[in-house]
Amino acid sequence: MTVGVQKQTLQERRKGESALSEFADYVEKQQSLRRAPGQNGPAVASGSKTSAPKRSAEAKIIEDHAELDMIDSLGLADTTSNIRLKELLLQESIEGEETLPQLVEVVRARIDEGHGETLFDLGLEDNGEPMAFSKEQWDVALDRIRRAATAVEADCRILITRNVGGPVEAETVNEKEKGASGKMLIRQKPETVEDVIETRIAVVGNVDAGKSTMLGVLVKGGLDDGRGKARVNLFRHKHEVESGRTSSVGMEIMGFDTHGEVVASNVPGRKLSWEEIGKRSAKVISFTDLAGHERYLRTTVFGLLSSSPNYCLLMVAANNGLIGMSKEHLGIALALNVPVMVVITKIDICPPHILEQTIKQLTGILKSPGARKIPIYIKNREECINTATQFVSQRICPIFQVSNVTGESLDLVRTFLNILPHHGHYDAQAPFEFHVNDTFSVPFVGTVVSGVVKSGLIHAGDAVLIGPDSLGQFTQTTIRSIERKRIPVPVCSAGQSASFALKRVRRKEVRKGMVVLPKLDTPPKVHRDFVAEVLILSHATTIRTKYQAMLHVGPVSQTCAIIDIDRAFVRTGDRATVAFRFVQRPEYLAVGDRLLFREGRTKGLGIVKSVGYDPSHPLNPDAAKEGG
Repeated sequence: MTVGVQKQTLQERRKGESALSEFADYVEKQQSLRRAPGQNGPAVASGSKTSAPKRSAEAKIIEDHAELDMIDSLGLADTTSNIRLKELLLQESIEGEETLPQLVEVVRARIDEGHGETLFDLGLEDNGEPMAFSKEQWDVALDRIRRAATAVEADCRILITRNVGGPVEAETVNEKEKGASGKMLIRQKPETVEDVIETRIAVVGNVDAGKSTMLGVLVKGGLDDGRGKARVNLFRHKHEVESGRTSSVGMEIMGFDTHGEVVASNVPGRKLSWEEIGKRSAKVISFTDLAGHERYLRTTVFGLLSSSPNYCLLMVAANNGLIGMSKEHLGIALALNVPVMVVITKIDICPPHILEQTIKQLTGILKSPGARKIPIYIKNREECINTATQFVSQRICPIFQVSNVTGESLDLVRTFLNILPHHGHYDAQAPFEFHVNDTFSVPFVGTVVSGVVKSGLIHAGDAVLIGPDSLGQFTQTTIRSIERKRIPVPVCSAGQSASFALKRVRRKEVRKGMVVLPKLDTPPKVHRDFVAEVLILSHATTIRTKYQAMLHVGPVSQTCAIIDIDRAFVRTGDRATVAFRFVQRPEYLAVGDRLLFREGRTKGLGIVKSVGYDPSHPLNPDAAKEGG
């Protein structure tokens, strides 16, 4: 007998929403403890006595709030023996030449901290005190900071100024601030292609929200004609061009040079190749263009989890509002704890009262207990720059209102993307681990796998293992060459997306969801069963053992059955410890991996607590006794 889908009451929905928000924070803390399967077990390995306190220290770091990290850098301690920044910036005499290396060191430290770029507040001390510059002093300080930046092979770009005058002067005037000050972006020239800053952004939203069109306009620089001109070049399949709907995971890249300008071709309408963009850019933003249609939800969830994005860009059509799959996509992004920014498109064809309704609905959803975001509507350049610098706080959600046909506010989106800070924790010292999210067979090259380096680093020519296959075995192979953004590189490190050409491996032997690991004496362990802590987001009835759903863990997507629960059954909003079993084949998992399971729409999310399951120690001993 089939059970009809029951509508959730408002109370049940609220319970589910607040549980989601708390659980996402909990998962974030647990993920910091993620360790590769080789390092499993709570006991400290012999000879590494420092690892336990270090691990607890890592966990402690994650519990601190990102917003409070700024306090450490304000220099509020009494014992500040260093020269004040103002003195370093204003010394013009012979002494000035002697102190320039100190200023160079300050700039270098800031750039290293920001992974190759930094936002410098000229006219403000480290602790936020104004330096009260006159116009002449500002010119001197600007000249010295430019010289210091040149010494570390970096370029400066003034983003906004106050009481200075000029094209980038702030519109709002603060009566209390009399001194000249400004924000500038200092970005280092990458020595090699490997040093290019990379930020991954997943683009989601309902069908017909204008995702592909927006990317086409951002990447190519021209405007849309309102009939799909800009999106055609982004499609990968003939049926996508015909229907105008993305069905696969598309990739697009956008480059910024050291001056913060978009890398585009001088000839209008001509699209630069990835190689040209990569070689001319200092910062590259990779967009993952995902499908909006409900039919392709599996592909979208796979794209969101496997590309491990740093940010999520949610597109909302002004004339439709948050409908259909966009709520689902927003929920997944919140569950993955990825900072979200929203772009409202098609404002040129939307009546004002409908746009007002859309904005009201969006504000309500973002402020709801499930999202707990602070929506900030960005109207001008000043708001754009201030929000981008504060976007480390995941509570903030910037919202842009753009038109791809008239080009309104598109420059604000480009400015925002240019100064977007690097986000994400990657450990280049940990053992190498690479997750495969796509496979290709390239003529005269052989089998190629693409994906994201989860941890460690790898060189071309290294011996590696790829697997597991259907029997849980790993195949030994060698990395013939590595490419990033279609440019050959000799080395690749944690947090970067790359493609590897593999020797002696056939295309049919590799699949999405496999991992590439370094060659070790002991073969890596794969698991069919694992125990996870899960939160049920929405389900019409109760969930018991033998329940099956589609499970996504990073690039792995496979049907899973529940073999044990720590209670008789679970319902919407419940948190439970559950044992899962993969139906088809064993997979490579690590404690601390995020998972998401769905049956049609998303049903729940969770985190892997332990790999392997022992039937002699059931999760719910009382039920076992009753059964016995």
